[in-house]
Amino acid sequence: MNDEIRQRRWTFLKQMMLIRRFEEAVATAGAEKAFPGHYHLYIGQEATGVGAMAALGPSDKIATTHRNHGHVLARGADPEACLAEIMGRANGINRGRGGTIHLCDPELGFLQTSGVVGSVVGLAAGGGYACKLKGDGSLTAAFFGDGALEEGIAFECLNIAALWGLPVIFICENNSADALGMAKGGYPTLVHAANDLRSIPGSLGIEAIRVDGTEVEEVHRVVAHAAAHCRAGKGPLFIETVTRRWAGSAPLWPELATGITDIGMATGRTKIDDGPHSYWYRHNDPVLKLARQILQDDHSARMQIELLDEQTQAHMRAVVERVHQSPYPELATATDFVFAQGAA
Repeated sequence: MNDEIRQRRWTFLKQMMLIRRFEEAVATAGAEKAFPGHYHLYIGQEATGVGAMAALGPSDKIATTHRNHGHVLARGADPEACLAEIMGRANGINRGRGGTIHLCDPELGFLQTSGVVGSVVGLAAGGGYACKLKGDGSLTAAFFGDGALEEGIAFECLNIAALWGLPVIFICENNSADALGMAKGGYPTLVHAANDLRSIPGSLGIEAIRVDGTEVEEVHRVVAHAAAHCRAGKGPLFIETVTRRWAGSAPLWPELATGITDIGMATGRTKIDDGPHSYWYRHNDPVLKLARQILQDDHSARMQIELLDEQTQAHMRAVVERVHQSPYPELATATDFVFAQGAA
């Protein structure tokens, strides 16, 4: 393994740890009723967001969903501004107006993050059209769940993207296994006539690739291939990243079913018991998986991994404390920013 790959793994681990500790902080705040409304967490899918974002360029556009925290953080957003947004504070990334569902930073290329299932697929097609008109080699990446493919807009936009050769990477984060649904683990076969999601874009002539969504290096490699494909003017590409649904997503409201992540389960400091989540810890947790891979390459990295985790946790504790002390927006500003500033 060369130094470039080794350094990239450490960068990925740092980003994935930040997302994990951030999401655990959100879950804790949610359980304490520190903010209203429903929310979703990205735990278990960190490898997809981090690996994919690292393959995109600074001028590329992004459209993503209600499960957006990991995408926004992986793109480089300030975790304090993000947590303040979720908790409705005036110093939030969207001034406390968007909340968890619409956590968005246009300066990082985000067109929108939306809770409307399937909508970002259409938005990304429009973004891809704009990129093609600009002709500057930029592209648009859409992140969405397998449920988005149940919506008509998804098929329509895959079709138009193929017809017009739009530079769009459609990234379907398929976390249906172990999901709570009409038939647990039954998606997509219960709702889709297509048993293999790749056959949907494939029927339109779009190259479709499946990848293990818990393997950050594999996700990065495939998205880099897709980006090169788009920039070469070869049209859209579809990627299905497969993960198993994190146990804390099973109830209607997220809960820390697997507890606060103990990085010692990767370094060997903590023994994994034979409890209900042992398989998750051993095989499905992308953060633990990457830490183990780094250790396989360098057995002396154990202390460095644990130090990185301690620093990340300390950083998030400080963030949480500052956000709790942050003010809410003034009531008199409730109608501010309803319309775009300077719009005619």
